[in-house]
Amino acid sequence: MLQKSNGLFTSKLSLMVFILYILLFVNQGILVTASQNLNNTYEYNTVTAVLFTEVLKLIISSCLYLKSHSLIDYGLEILKYKGILLLYFVPAFLYCLYNNLSFTNLSSFDPTTYYLLLQLRVVITGILFQIIFSKTLTKMQWISLIILTCGCMLKQINFNEAKETSVSDKFTSIGMGINTIYLFVQILCSCLAGVYNEYLLKKQGANVDIYIQNVFMYLDSIVCNLFILLLFGNITGAFDFTSMGQIFHFKVLIVILNNACIGIVTSFFLKTMNSILKTFASALELILTAISSWILFGIPIYLNTFLSICTVLFAVYLYSKNPVSNIPKPSQEDNVVKEPLLTEEV
Repeated sequence: MLQKSNGLFTSKLSLMVFILYILLFVNQGILVTASQNLNNTYEYNTVTAVLFTEVLKLIISSCLYLKSHSLIDYGLEILKYKGILLLYFVPAFLYCLYNNLSFTNLSSFDPTTYYLLLQLRVVITGILFQIIFSKTLTKMQWISLIILTCGCMLKQINFNEAKETSVSDKFTSIGMGINTIYLFVQILCSCLAGVYNEYLLKKQGANVDIYIQNVFMYLDSIVCNLFILLLFGNITGAFDFTSMGQIFHFKVLIVILNNACIGIVTSFFLKTMNSILKTFASALELILTAISSWILFGIPIYLNTFLSICTVLFAVYLYSKNPVSNIPKPSQEDNVVKEPLLTEEV
């Protein structure tokens, strides 16, 4: 069943990537929240944390490539496809903003609300997917996207006349201030970066080794994060003794490691599946996030949250009956795809 090209998953590997992608993202929301202090702020420089994450991703991708290639091949591939390296500055900058805004938004929203509101990106992703890949979504696919969006909106409806007050109320009240704008910007970055990254993986860079594509992405991301540090005038303070001590705290290191794994797995996700399925994978994170947040942080699951999650899962079911297919045509380099390497990495 998994081998059918018109199904959700084309192989057991793609199913494994799908599950791992969900688990890593659930972990990220929980870990970032756990790394906050009592005032819902961070004692470490979050931009520096993102920068170290990109450096770790670059090291991992380079090591995986060098496992089956020489250092000379590594350099030649980068020189050969330097044009693709420049193209990757677009998704790299967008992902840079996305990753930095995730820390800001997770200090304003609880993990469940954060991931629910991020699902508003699905309609935008659907439109971009049609434009960039010249593929028209079917009526059922659009219905499932709209239902999923409505499910996210349900989270904002208060079915309780008198809502209980608790320590988690600082999370559940959204407001229409700067935090909402930050979240909207993050959604736009996610949509544009996800679809454009898939375009590079399957179109412009279809013949480029996936590990080299990852190297391009992370090299550009490092430059973008250094630019942000320079822009805000804290590039020197970000690497002093105190800042390094905060970054190398156990909780922060776990956040960095988990986020690095997300980046690597996401590239394989987009290579073997598509950005539409990626948005639904994100939706499936909701149940695990809600339960984990309730157990670990005492964040209650209200009726609106329960109904919202049920609606999102129904949308996922509808989509699974008629998924988008955007599998790249096999090339000579794809014939030596690194499925065993990915298994080892995971």
